[in-house]
Amino acid sequence: MTPKGTFHGVGLGPGDPDLLTVQAVKRIESAGLVTYFAKKGKRGNARTIVDKWMPKGKPELPLWYPMTTECHFGDTAYVDALREFYERSVEAIADVLDMGKDVVLVCEGDPMFYGSFMHLYVRLKDRYATKITPGVTGMAGCWAAAGLPMTWGDDKLSVIAGTMHEEDLVRALEGTDAAVIMKLGSNFPKVRRAIERAGLLARATYVERGTMAGELVLPLADKADDSAPYFSLILIPGEGRRP
Repeated sequence: MTPKGTFHGVGLGPGDPDLLTVQAVKRIESAGLVTYFAKKGKRGNARTIVDKWMPKGKPELPLWYPMTTECHFGDTAYVDALREFYERSVEAIADVLDMGKDVVLVCEGDPMFYGSFMHLYVRLKDRYATKITPGVTGMAGCWAAAGLPMTWGDDKLSVIAGTMHEEDLVRALEGTDAAVIMKLGSNFPKVRRAIERAGLLARATYVERGTMAGELVLPLADKADDSAPYFSLILIPGEGRRP
């Protein structure tokens, strides 16, 4: 009986291909199959980041999302479509694992931090051996790019999703010392209003494509438009205890 393969979640870091860990590169090199999420018909961010490290001829499988921004993430149609997509993806990966080959799913940032990998992991972890290769998170790459010390002494750091309602965003900001606000996109105008209402605009820094080509770092107050791509976030450093 052929031993089953191992399912790997491999973090690629914030975008700079040189920020992959040694273990991440080794996993990719030894994988029987490399798979990744992408918008239908596109290569996707993860596949682009890993270009430098993909061995020639390595078998790969794109997992194309059935939809991305076509409807609200809370809509029943969206939830149902994503559930079916994850189930199909799981079975495609399971077929390869059953052949005794290791499957590596490469993920932007860290696999266990706001990642689609987790939806497959919870469906496969009781059926197959699984291993996680952590990656440098996007927020760590962005505060390094911005040169922002984020937490001092006893500061509390909150990671906040921009998808929250505006009132909830204001409360979350008022209840923390330092903040990273992710999932901007179309939520950006709402997030900026919440930051202004919480009296934190002067401390906020906008970072776009941190560690990558086209990197942009500027005070949030100086950002004139309301556009925010996938690779963007807002940093609000703490001002706590220091010698």
